[in-house]
Amino acid sequence: MHLAVSIMLSNLLGKTRRSRIPLFIAISTIWFCSLLFAGENQVMGEILLQGKSKIERTSGVWIDGQYVGYLKELKGNKRILLLPGEHTISVRQDGYQDFNQTVEVRPGQKQLVDVAMVKAPTGPMPTQWATVKMAVAPNRAAVFLDGRFIGHTGEFDGLGRALLVAPGSHEIKIALPGYQTFETTINAAARQKLELRTTLLKNNNPTEDPSLKGDQAPPDRPQP
Repeated sequence: MHLAVSIMLSNLLGKTRRSRIPLFIAISTIWFCSLLFAGENQVMGEILLQGKSKIERTSGVWIDGQYVGYLKELKGNKRILLLPGEHTISVRQDGYQDFNQTVEVRPGQKQLVDVAMVKAPTGPMPTQWATVKMAVAPNRAAVFLDGRFIGHTGEFDGLGRALLVAPGSHEIKIALPGYQTFETTINAAARQKLELRTTLLKNNNPTEDPSLKGDQAPPDRPQP
């Protein structure tokens, strides 16, 4: 909403210079839009998620069963604004137990939620790994390996960073609200270095991807 007000301000001021639109009309319109934005903030409540370590800050966040992003990015124009009432927050990280908390949102109020991830039991460790580097746009998209959330694409791009997978066949899904989901199958050999490059295409239709809706496979992936 605040972005829309800024765009409207630029357009209106430009028109007042190029035409005979009275300046007071432009100012009145901007003032009205500002009131609408202020009213929205008074109706909605804000949730602030806080994590002490990189584990929490890179964890994926679901609100009422819908993926909204990873914890560190949920601020500014991506901050969590919710209607008053009860909401469920779920935070997920590969190799950790899901963090779940129900909050009661009140109009115009901010509420701080401290997120603490707890290590999950792991299965037998493979003796060798394969690596998958990712170059994906947008680099904030969620990554799912064999049906389970493991992070966002930016975590597996760059020098010294890659996804470690056990040798064998794996399903990789990359998803983000507002974009078409990308899916592929890899057959990784031990010590093999793979690279995945793609650009997600925008999708104006509401997402129905079950992964973004909170459905995922049980946590049976071995941890590196």
